[in-house]
Amino acid sequence: MKKPDNNSLVIFGASGDLTHRKLIPALYHLFKNGRLADDFAILGVSRTEYSDAQYREKLSDILAKSENIAAAEMDEFFSHVYYQAIDTSNEADYAKVKVRLQQLEQAHHTGGNTLFYLSTPPSLYPVIPACLAAHGLNHQNHGWKRLVVEKPFGYDLASAISLDSKLHEDFDESQIYRIDHYLGKETVQNILVLRFSNGLFEPLWNRNYIDYVEITGAESLGVEERGGYYDGSGAMRDMFQNHLLQVLAMIAMESPAVINADAMRNEVVKVLQSLHPLSDEDLEKYLVLGQYTGAKVRGEYQNGYREEKGVDPQSRTETYMALKLKIDNWRWSGVPFYIRTGKRLPTRVTEVVIHFKKTPHPVFSTNAPENKLIIRIQPNEGIVMSFGLKNPGSGFEAKEVSMDFHYQDLADKNILDAYERLLLDSLLGDATLFSRSDAVRACWKFVQPILDYKANNPKLYGYASGTWGPQEADFMMESKNRSWRFPCKNLTNTEYCEL
Repeated sequence: MKKPDNNSLVIFGASGDLTHRKLIPALYHLFKNGRLADDFAILGVSRTEYSDAQYREKLSDILAKSENIAAAEMDEFFSHVYYQAIDTSNEADYAKVKVRLQQLEQAHHTGGNTLFYLSTPPSLYPVIPACLAAHGLNHQNHGWKRLVVEKPFGYDLASAISLDSKLHEDFDESQIYRIDHYLGKETVQNILVLRFSNGLFEPLWNRNYIDYVEITGAESLGVEERGGYYDGSGAMRDMFQNHLLQVLAMIAMESPAVINADAMRNEVVKVLQSLHPLSDEDLEKYLVLGQYTGAKVRGEYQNGYREEKGVDPQSRTETYMALKLKIDNWRWSGVPFYIRTGKRLPTRVTEVVIHFKKTPHPVFSTNAPENKLIIRIQPNEGIVMSFGLKNPGSGFEAKEVSMDFHYQDLADKNILDAYERLLLDSLLGDATLFSRSDAVRACWKFVQPILDYKANNPKLYGYASGTWGPQEADFMMESKNRSWRFPCKNLTNTEYCEL
């Protein structure tokens, strides 16, 4: 098992929610399982004034609420955790960070290796790297230096290009790790293994055998406490532009010649650059935007979007979107991809459904079930293959049956979660599951015309909380043989649906 070099991990935004909920628990789990370096330092940096002891106490209280940790184990982990208060927008204050890193290098033998993690508001993404560079903290003449940037990578095409240019003023592309936690999910990565390690699937994975593909990213919750952020973002920026387009790329990409960061990301970029540009006429027919309205769900009233805290009472922000798109290449020509995402839907689920073409001459039944491959990313992670078999009795009536696999059935339950995997990869210098600059630009180049159309044609459909979105999304299928799958939380038993 490869372990990272000794290093310092600097978390900007160390007093924020992401650090508390995701980063520190992920680092603790990596430490507990022996996956971190033999020696390391974690330096939290934020505006809030804490001493090292106060910061350790705060984090230990947070960890103790969700973990059953022995005191000795807790003490050992937190002996590697430190804190430095600075004004992150003041370049001069970064001298304090430089001094602390020099001290930590001596104490923990880091060799100057440093990972900077930007767990901050996006407005600081161009600021912090420039301030680090002003103090020479980007130079790799003494240990490697890497920069992890959280999404969003821009708000539109222009801002994405601007941010990209700013980052590249001080850091080389090989030093920049754009993190999308969806790519850290085991089941997303398994798409590639399923496709490219099985002779059963790959020969069928093309326009000759696949009728259409649907990708669903559904959430049962509303915007909760994120109303202020979400009202300036919407479903398109929050889910579609990054997470779901990345999943689509995994489904549609060609096999890389070798498994490494460059080869894998080259194939992802090719897919994103092959997305068929959508005209206003296309979007009029194949884009559906919705916003959830108040309704009773299982006997309890759920607020409509405009009733949520921090949301404009006249908001036109979409909480649901469905889109039909195509890929202009040899493998996928003519195969439609239907993508939908939304909040306040009946259940939380992310999945991909591959709908195979029906047999050209249905000998046994005119209504024989189609073959489907369902790849469940979350929850109840697994894979289901649906096909037809003879219904018991006289005649040859076909009935749909399924074979399934669940990740929970694996003997080894010690699977890294998304942030654990991505943090470890960034410390190891493996950029395979991180977005590259050209991929980010390709995504925004495809999405920008949709944003422009949405701004000039604000057609928005209401849908009741707890439903599967506006019925207009059903009409875009254009074929009586096509329809959305309505998934349950339970992957396989859909007759009695657990929501």
